[in-house]
Amino acid sequence: FDNDLAIAMSMSIYERYSQGTTPEIQDKFDRGYRLFVRGLRELMSEKAFYPDANSTMRLTYGPVGEYKPADAVQYDFVTTANGILEKKDNSNPEFIVPERLERLIKARDFGPYANENGELVVCFIHGTDITGGNSGSPVMNADGDLIGLAFDGNWEAMSGDIAFEPQLQRTISVDIRYVMWLLDKYAGCTNLIEEMDFVYATDEPADVLEEPQLSEPEGGK
Repeated sequence: FDNDLAIAMSMSIYERYSQGTTPEIQDKFDRGYRLFVRGLRELMSEKAFYPDANSTMRLTYGPVGEYKPADAVQYDFVTTANGILEKKDNSNPEFIVPERLERLIKARDFGPYANENGELVVCFIHGTDITGGNSGSPVMNADGDLIGLAFDGNWEAMSGDIAFEPQLQRTISVDIRYVMWLLDKYAGCTNLIEEMDFVYATDEPADVLEEPQLSEPEGGK
């Protein structure tokens, strides 16, 4: 490993960058950010400012919702499995749709994972303040039920480490129903599904209800 020239070159470049360029850039950013925060504190002297994260457990909260980044531009707060097929481009590694997945979506066998309109929600956006390293963080509703996993932010959220703009910045999360559907219908991991408790939206406080009927994977278990 140590004698691999490609590895040695990569490590050399990284060390030069991290020891030379990064500290200088970070120092300028830190000084500028302190000035920025001081200005915010003076501008909004009545507001309580929370401190930066310091490796302690943190929670962020915010509503699920659409956003309008520009005039006549509006983004809905959910995407569905229909969009997977609409974006399909097997010549592009980022938009490859396996044949089996395409077949399952077209069959619309979404079972208990469908929403009230019979659609399979894939992702949703919400106004929470996250940062690099949050990918995979659990997203819970007001009852503490797992409803998704955070994995990205919208373009406007790129400046979130400097200032959070609740009207524009959104966290992008995969809907847990899509994850469960993939495990059940696509991967056939019914053994995992059997170990989970499922909660469904009702008019009453969330209760643990009957688990979904598991599907048999193609070709048997």
